[in-house]
Amino acid sequence: MESFYTLQGEGFHAGKSAYFIRLGGCEVGCHWCDVKESWDASLHPSFGIDSIVAGALQYPGRMAVITGGEPLMHDLTDLTAALQIAGFQTNIETSGVYAVTGSWDWICFSPKKFKEPHSDIYERADELKVIIYNKSDFEFAEEHASRLQTDAQLLLQPEWSKRDVMLPQIIDYVKDNPKWRVSLQTHKYMNIP
Repeated sequence: MESFYTLQGEGFHAGKSAYFIRLGGCEVGCHWCDVKESWDASLHPSFGIDSIVAGALQYPGRMAVITGGEPLMHDLTDLTAALQIAGFQTNIETSGVYAVTGSWDWICFSPKKFKEPHSDIYERADELKVIIYNKSDFEFAEEHASRLQTDAQLLLQPEWSKRDVMLPQIIDYVKDNPKWRVSLQTHKYMNIP
């Protein structure tokens, strides 16, 4: 769908320079999604892997973040191999509803209530990032955390439109449950893509 060089705005790697590769296609359908235009993959042009890697190489940062839509709708084996050969750390942001393909240095798993994750995500995820839209999402977060590896990073992030209401609750929750950390969409605060 698009690619661009910016800062990773959220999650464990927030603040690092990153080349984002946003793939079209998503069947998860989060009502609060901020890139709904990505859902229909047929509306976006196709690019070859060499072209994608060449675009990434134009910038000095060497972290490539594959996102969507839902990027695991696609087989990412060849793309991640080419990026790693070119010297990139490969990170993915996924809802985990499809089996993991590709070679990853970092997997950010952000489950959604609308679709059950594929079972292989739990042993592969480096980071669990749960979007907190309402109070019941804390229980949802704990259910997924209980299925992960013990060393996975655990992050709670307020849904942007409800941040004023949910952030104080997240802060209190993290204070009471210190295995969790707060994630903010810092790119939105800084007004960068």
